Formats: sequence, C-alpha cells, structure tokens
Amino acid sequence: MVETLTSSAPHIHGATSFDDLADWGEQADSLEGRSHSSGRLLYKGPNNQPETGIWVCTPGRWRLSIPRDEFCHFVAGRAVYTSDEGEVIEIGPGDAVMFRAGWTGECNVIETMRNIYMLA
Repeated sequence: MVETLTSSAPHIHGATSFDDLADWGEQADSLEGRSHSSGRLLYKGPNNQPETGIWVCTPGRWRLSIPRDEFCHFVAGRAVYTSDEGEVIEIGPGDAVMFRAGWTGECNVIETMRNIYMLA
C-alpha cells in the first residue's frame, strides 16, 4: 500500500486496509469502555478546512458533538449513533453518513470500525 500525501492530489492506495496508522489516543468523553482511536490524515487545508483521512476506533461508548459538516464512509465494523433527539443510526460496512454541523449524541462502537471521513 502506498501513501502519497505530498501529491497534487493526495492519496492512499488501499485505504480500506491501510495499516500505517498513527495513534490518536483514547476517545474523549467516554461513557463505557475505553475506545481507542488511530488514523491517518490524508489532507488538511487552510484553517483545517477541509480535513480528510482514515479513522479507526475500537469498541466503547462516548458523547460526541460534530463541530463541522462531516461525511463518513464506513468500510469496516459496527456502531450505533444515537442523537440527543433519540434518532438511532446503525452503521456497518458500506454505509455512508452525513453528520451535519452541530449534531450531538452518543456513539457506541460494537465492533472496531474504520471510516474514510471528510470534515468540511
């Protein structure tokens, strides 16, 4: 697998299984378990907008608040997102979700998940 982050079009070949990931630490605002994150930043623009990369997270449950519009394409694992309004979003491999800025709720990772994300 090859990563070419300095290209005019930054890219990672085999992003669904790319394993040269950085340790991003334990998930903040934990409610249950000890989710641990890792990933690889593909691109971050001026003022951190946009930002795109790979994110992998182990099982656990935590609070979250989405600061900017975020598109996620889940390529592995299983999780349940529950909004503060009670909407339940179950995700699995192949699912795509667009979280709007300001979305708040909980994430419960059931099986280590991997997603390709973009924050606008």
